[in-house]
This record gives sequence, structure tokens and C-alpha cells, in this order.
Amino acid sequence: MSAVRPARTRPADLPGLGRKLFEGARGLLPGVGALEAEIRERLHETPLRLNEYGYDPYGFHPEAARPWLLLAGLAYRYWFRVETHGIEQVPPGGVLLVANHAGQVGYDGIMLALALVLDAEPPRICRGMSEYALWHVPGVGTTLSRTGTVVGTPENCVEMLEAGECVMVFPEGADGANKPFRQRYRLQPFGMGFLRIALETRAPVVPVGIVGSEEQQPGLANLKGVARSLGLPSLPITVTFPWLGPLGIALALPVKYHIHFGAPLHFEGEPNEEDAVVEAKVRAVKRAVADLLDRGRRARRSLFF
Repeated sequence: MSAVRPARTRPADLPGLGRKLFEGARGLLPGVGALEAEIRERLHETPLRLNEYGYDPYGFHPEAARPWLLLAGLAYRYWFRVETHGIEQVPPGGVLLVANHAGQVGYDGIMLALALVLDAEPPRICRGMSEYALWHVPGVGTTLSRTGTVVGTPENCVEMLEAGECVMVFPEGADGANKPFRQRYRLQPFGMGFLRIALETRAPVVPVGIVGSEEQQPGLANLKGVARSLGLPSLPITVTFPWLGPLGIALALPVKYHIHFGAPLHFEGEPNEEDAVVEAKVRAVKRAVADLLDRGRRARRSLFF
């Protein structure tokens, strides 16, 4: 099995958009210098296996990632004002973080990844997995690889877990991310693939409840029929899209994020067990995520605090 391998290019050869945004943020926002220094130090503390060109086995490059991590860090600290709860329960070594998915745009995954960089001890890179089609978009695949994302195949996930990596999984998929606002915090069906991978690799599963993402971009409807005709997984209509054009896709309300980490779950069995057996284990994970969401919603004071 082989994960996505980096091309042998140096940071200066990578797309420069992240660095341009980084320089713009430095000039406009207070506290950018301190956050930049913090991210640099946290990356220095992160255990990484880098080759002579500065890449890890999956394409992550600390220097190329740093401008993007700064931009995400600004959202983490000042827009979503993320608080983590129980992050010390994430064990070292290969681990699957299994979280609820919501908010139309994948800010929940970005904030979860930043939590492991900024608030975990020691800091670590949490690997995300994306559709292979994104690697055909000029510049996008390279940027994803350099910031810690790989193509979302079971083989890549198994390899990373066996190598001791932290991998985030959203078993609801697009049905969770693009559900209408009236269904917020109602978990959609979980896929079973992550549990079979956990059984194959003997990796612990840490349930994660992300409170706040469900309100960041309220969805009014999801035009699935139109989406299918366009070859898209979904076509959500939100309070900002299509009314504000392309900006409406990315715009999120400044809701406060609370990310709750549960105790690791360990499962015994074989990855090729009958669906009914695996489904029972999946339900246990889903219940754990639901419990974290219920606890987090009761504890928060409002959407913005």
C-alpha cells in the first residue's frame, strides 16, 4: 500500500496564494506576529518524519503549510474562538478521530486539525482525507498534500494508522455536512468503513463532538436532484448561497466552537465480519458522539459564547 507521495519540489516552487494571504493578514490584523511565532514553535515540537527535502511520507511540508496554518489559526482563535474539552484523552500512536460533520463548508475538519496543532500536548498533525478529484484541480491537490491531507482511500488510511498517525473521519459524509438547519445535531447514518479499518489496524477510536459547526452556515434546502444532474454530491441552499455568489459558499457565522473529545474506544474482531456485527460497533461510536454533542450543547451559554 502506498499513500500519496510528494513531488520533489522545494517550497519556493509551491503555489504562492497562501503566502500572499499570510502577508496580507500580517499587515491588517493584530496578534498575527504572536500567532505566527506560536505556530512555528508548535510545528517545531511536532514529531515528524521529514526527508532531505523537508517532506514527510504523505507530502506534508511544515514551511509550505505554515502560511495556511496561520490563516486557519486566525479563524481558530478569533473567528470561531475554539475551546477544546478532553483533548488530553487522545492517545499517542495511530488513532481515528470520529466526529460529527456539519456546516456546509469543511471548517469543522480544519478546526479539528488546528486543535491537534495548537492545543494537544505534544502537538501533532491530524490527517484529513479528501476526494481524489481535488488532486486534478490545479494547485489544490498540491496545497492539500502540503498541509497534511491525503486522498481518501482505505489503503491510505490503513497505512497512516499503522505508521502511528492521527486520522480524522466524518462517517456522515456529505449527508451530515449539507443537512438543513432544522436537522442540526441530528446525526445522519454512519458509514461502516472506518470501523473495519479500526479492526484491521487495532487503532483506538476517539469520538469527537463538535458544537458550533452545525450553526455556522444554516442550510435552507439541499437540491440533491439538481446536484446529481451536475455530478455533485449535493447542492445546499443556505442563508448566504447563492444570494452572495461565490463569497456565500465560504462565509460562516462567527459561532463559538466547542470541540469535545471522548475517551478512546477499543474494538475487538476481524475487519471482514458480517455487516450486522460491525454495525453494532458503529452504533456504539455514534452514541458516544451523540452524548458528547448533548453534553456540549447543555454546557454552552449561547451560540456565540
